[in-house]
Order: sequence, then C-alpha cells, then structure tokens
Amino acid sequence: MKLGKKRFEAVVIGSSAGGIKALSAILVALPSDFPLPIIIVQHLHPHSDSYLAKILEAKCGLKVKQADEKEAITDGVVYLAPPNYHLLIEEDRSFSLSIEGPVNFARPAVDVLFETAIYAYRDKLIGIILTGANHDGSQGLKKIKQIGGYVIVQEPKTAEADAMPQAAIAATKVDKILPIEQIGPYLLQLVNRSMRNALYVNRSF
Repeated sequence: MKLGKKRFEAVVIGSSAGGIKALSAILVALPSDFPLPIIIVQHLHPHSDSYLAKILEAKCGLKVKQADEKEAITDGVVYLAPPNYHLLIEEDRSFSLSIEGPVNFARPAVDVLFETAIYAYRDKLIGIILTGANHDGSQGLKKIKQIGGYVIVQEPKTAEADAMPQAAIAATKVDKILPIEQIGPYLLQLVNRSMRNALYVNRSF
C-alpha cells in the first residue's frame, strides 16, 4: 500500500489592517477551478455593507460571497464573514453566525473562525494569517498547527501592519513565512500537490 500526504479540504484566512489589498493579491493568483473552499475573516467596520465581496470577486475568477447562517460550505467558493458577526463552522461543515461579544476586540474574530474550523476539518485545514494591527488569529493558528494542519504567515516586512503576522510567528512553529505576492502561487502548488498525492494513494490499492 502506498501512503501519500493527506489531502487538504479547506483554507481559512485571517486579516485586518491592509487586508483587502493582501487578500486581492492571493485570490488573483488562484484559478477559477481552485478545488477548496476559502473562508475569510477580514476585520471591517460593523456597519459595512457587502462591498468587500464585490471588490474581491472582481479581482479573481472565483465566486466570492458573504457566508449565510446554516449555509453548507461548497468547494471552490470564497466566503467572507459578515460585518459585526462571528463566523463559526459547524462539524457538519455549515456556517453559523454569532453576535456574542468581541474576541481580541474584534467581531468577527479570526480566532473564532480558526478554532471552530478545526472541529470540522481537523488536520486537513490550511490556516493563513495576513497583515493586521492586533494579535487576533495567533491562538487559532497555533491550534491548527497543533492538530496537524498547515500554517502560513505573511512575511511581516511585506505587511501594511505587522503586529498580526508577528504574533502568529511568535505563537507557533509556522510552516511557511512568505511575502504576500508568493502566498497565492504557493497555496495553489501546495493544494495541487496534496491532491496528486491523494490520487496516487487511491490508485495504489
């Protein structure tokens, strides 16, 4: 029996100050047939509208939308946490929204998304921390790493605000630290390699 590396099943991303530019740089590098869901918490003003989804969708070939309560997560879709709601992932891989108090002074909070995603995806999760001016996401990223997931952090020198990536790097042993322009291509390479390995394993039986 041939054993390959595990196949990844979801990507979660956290960003704050400077995040719209950073997210755009990642998504523009991904093809329209990217095979995994990408679930994002970007810190926004509580009264923001759906402009972010429209901005990001215009820059990439993927469908981009705000996540809805009880919505089943679909491969190849980019989901955004709605403003002023925590975005949680249930074990059945659907979304739930919460108006519980801010975590790390933020709602939505990156840590809430990351920590709930672990229950649904376990070690088949890729976690990414981008630019931001606080420490949100560092503990969630640490838990993704502890469960056996893969973690990527934006090189702080390329971040508009380096506090969030610095905190993530301090919290855990990061698999890759990359400048923002390299994260999208690397993510695609990582996922494609994982899928090829999984296919090789299946054909070996």
